[in-house]
Amino acid sequence: MIALDDISTAVISIIRLGAVFRFVYCMIRLQGAEEEQAQYKKRAKNTVLFYVIAECIWQIKDIVFYYYGS
Repeated sequence: MIALDDISTAVISIIRLGAVFRFVYCMIRLQGAEEEQAQYKKRAKNTVLFYVIAECIWQIKDIVFYYYGS
């Protein structure tokens, strides 16, 4: 039986890997395309922002579960 913690761990791993790959992709494209540099800088910045917000959400979930003893 799959527990909620197992699903949470899998989703966190997918989000982390996806954010890292997206950031690396944007940095590689940033080096090659001079006319699209502003676009890829913004995408890289948004990827980092997404990652920070996603990590905060999971930390808040853990705090709520700890506090309420779930």
